[in-house]
Amino acid sequence: MNDNIIAYQGVEGAYSHLACKKAFPSSITIACNSFNDAMKLVESETANLAMIPVENSTAGRVEEIYRLIPKLSLYIVQEHFEPVNHCLLGIKGSNKKTIKYVSSHPQALAQCYTNITNLNFEALAKFDTAGSAKEISEKNDPLYGAIASKLAAKLYNLEILDDKFGDLVGNITRFIILSKDIQTPKYEKNEEYITSLVFQVRDIPAALYKALGGFATNGVNLLKLESYSLPGSLKVSQFHIDINAHPDEKSLKLALEELTFFAKDIKYLGIYKRE
Repeated sequence: MNDNIIAYQGVEGAYSHLACKKAFPSSITIACNSFNDAMKLVESETANLAMIPVENSTAGRVEEIYRLIPKLSLYIVQEHFEPVNHCLLGIKGSNKKTIKYVSSHPQALAQCYTNITNLNFEALAKFDTAGSAKEISEKNDPLYGAIASKLAAKLYNLEILDDKFGDLVGNITRFIILSKDIQTPKYEKNEEYITSLVFQVRDIPAALYKALGGFATNGVNLLKLESYSLPGSLKVSQFHIDINAHPDEKSLKLALEELTFFAKDIKYLGIYKRE
């Protein structure tokens, strides 16, 4: 896999940046203003890969991603799990008593909700964690704090006021790594795989039940099922599923054959090893 250039949403020091460095230590990273911008860099071949968060063990799914991926000509080629250790940051000389406002990405704010509430902070939603750290560094006001990583504190010369500010221990974010080229791994019996796809169901009674029935009857495990309405309609839903199997396995082949009878517009998002 060509991991030379990898794009992510956020600024230097963001958790996505940390995930890039952990998964691809020798990569060149490109910071982007949005998830869509990061993905577009891969589509235009400016970057080889994009590191995109899809869900967190505390705050749940990043819904925006499930709406973006089917629109793009990209494929999931890998997943990566990154531990998230939220820190409360402030300018030099500040402390928890001086802070009135705390800013971060909405996901990070959700993951620190109890601590924010207990300290009577006013939460300010921003585009990303490290960007919030950079902003309060430039503001240089003891009334403002940020929730971000230890790396962000170092990069922006901030004080770590609490290095375990998250509500839960063991907070983990799952990332998917996107490429313009599909990279289907060869099936090996002792490995575990994920096949990700999206589809719509046909307009017949119990269509979703019947579409998923083939997975049950063939003993295929579904790891995830997400649904969301398509733009411009409240009646048409698209479904995203992560299947714990490789298409070369007979059981999945049979299940997918059954799926085609009751589903339409099936699009494969990627086949990759399960981490």
